[in-house]
Amino acid sequence: MTLAQLQTETTDLLLKAISGSRAQHLHSPTSDTDIRGIFVLPAKELYGLNYTTQVANETNDEVYYEVGRFIDLLTKNNPNIIELLSTPDDCVLYRHPLIEKTKPEDFLSKLCKDTFAGYAASQIKKAKGLNKKIHNPVEPARKSILDFCYIIAGNGSIPLKKWLDNNGYTQEDCGLTQVDHFRDVYLLFHQHQINDGSYLKGIASGDTANDVQLSSIPVGVKHLVVMNFNKDGYSVYCREYLEYWEWVEKRNDARYQNTMSHGKNYDAKNMMHTFRLLSMAEEIATEHKVNVKRKDREFLLQIKAGAFEYEDLLKMVDEKMQKMDGLYARSGLPDAPDLNKAEDILVNIRASFYKHSI
Repeated sequence: MTLAQLQTETTDLLLKAISGSRAQHLHSPTSDTDIRGIFVLPAKELYGLNYTTQVANETNDEVYYEVGRFIDLLTKNNPNIIELLSTPDDCVLYRHPLIEKTKPEDFLSKLCKDTFAGYAASQIKKAKGLNKKIHNPVEPARKSILDFCYIIAGNGSIPLKKWLDNNGYTQEDCGLTQVDHFRDVYLLFHQHQINDGSYLKGIASGDTANDVQLSSIPVGVKHLVVMNFNKDGYSVYCREYLEYWEWVEKRNDARYQNTMSHGKNYDAKNMMHTFRLLSMAEEIATEHKVNVKRKDREFLLQIKAGAFEYEDLLKMVDEKMQKMDGLYARSGLPDAPDLNKAEDILVNIRASFYKHSI
């Protein structure tokens, strides 16, 4: 099964629909058009060695699920799949009569509290992550080990770099030995103290070193100072440096500029989807249906436009989350979809499609 086949033929299709923001009625003129679909794998491929669960283009703007994979994800109450099954009629591009065997009410369950609200929580995490990156940018010049080393001085400490400058030393002419029973604490020596013709290795092997290095010190040479290397702090910095500049390289600049333009310094699109998912979770509990086309469109678009303060949105999210357990406890929904019924639906779809008797 190939993407080209599903794009140009309906032979193996059960459903093809416009999905995402355009189906939700939350799109802008520049929004992409996402396509989602369901197909039945030709019998030869199903029975053979080439079972294909999913077909997509490189950007995942167009994704098709094999009916077995589709039913499996429905039983897990996957939000994207439940939305696909509930696609508004005006967004359906092709619908096979057999797709009518799958109805949202046969799959909605209390799992939706975790999948929809859980997905919303992941969007909050993304929004918080962007908020942190905006408010705490990482300088392009990468810090080295030396920036995380400190010399014990008097009742306090001073940065190693400052101590080196004050004494006219370079790190390459210094050497370290470890202090027993003290984590990341070292005795520091200088080359001018060494008279046996040996050379010290320096504090670090280079700007990209991951740890300090030790030197052999002749017996009887007294250390100049005691140095601490904040190794944990350096490790955290290296991880955050890498994450930040990978994000800068891969971020959607148009979306980022939109985030900066509304001046609230959070990812407004992620926050909009957070509220959309939470509202859908509430509606599933109270109405037992999935409203893909959003009735709260204006409110959601206000969020996307940055009309609210970040802290106020987080407060509203907390309020929605606190009500969720009670809504689902009173919902009357089953704890999980009926797997036997789901299997019967799948078997009947395949049997009818392949014109087999069961």
